[in-house]
Amino acid sequence: MSIKKISKDQPKSFKFSQINLDAANKIISNYPEGKQQSAVMALLYIAQKQNDNWIPLAAMKYIAKFLNMPYIKVYEVATFYSMYNLSPVGKYFFQICTTTPCMLRGAYDLVDVCKKRISKNENKISQDGNTSWIEVECLGACVNAPMIQINEDYFEDLNAKKLEKIIDQIKQNEIPKPGSYRGRINTEPENIRKTLLGNKNA
Repeated sequence: MSIKKISKDQPKSFKFSQINLDAANKIISNYPEGKQQSAVMALLYIAQKQNDNWIPLAAMKYIAKFLNMPYIKVYEVATFYSMYNLSPVGKYFFQICTTTPCMLRGAYDLVDVCKKRISKNENKISQDGNTSWIEVECLGACVNAPMIQINEDYFEDLNAKKLEKIIDQIKQNEIPKPGSYRGRINTEPENIRKTLLGNKNA
């Protein structure tokens, strides 16, 4: 598992777009007076989406002023949680779960595909500037292992060949379909089984 690094190349300034400013103010309005700093995680997420899927230091400083809180507290939150990217990750960010259930079902076959098709090392953007990948801890879809998250979508019940196809679609500017790649709906049983094997009359 790699350590999250802060980009050496930082923009000099950051501010919310008007749409995101409205969204931030709406979120803050949900908190009682004096508790608006509790919106820091949501505002960091908005900043990340606006800034090509990563959060620069200028955005942390902007949010600190926006919420009237010390910059170091915003920095602590951004550097603690794994869902915040502190350096560029590419348009398509592959997060590969390698926790035990996914590992047992072939997660490292998916890692090998990413090493071959995206970049040899984690957190390194592909030559076309479009994708990057990283190993992560459990993403909460163990029943559908192995799985990956690409940006905000889950791709489940994968194998190396199916992941190769997803990467091919992305390289061809196609949008791959999220969900199960064995045709399951959510976490339904294999073969749409509805009864116990030993109870034929159920």
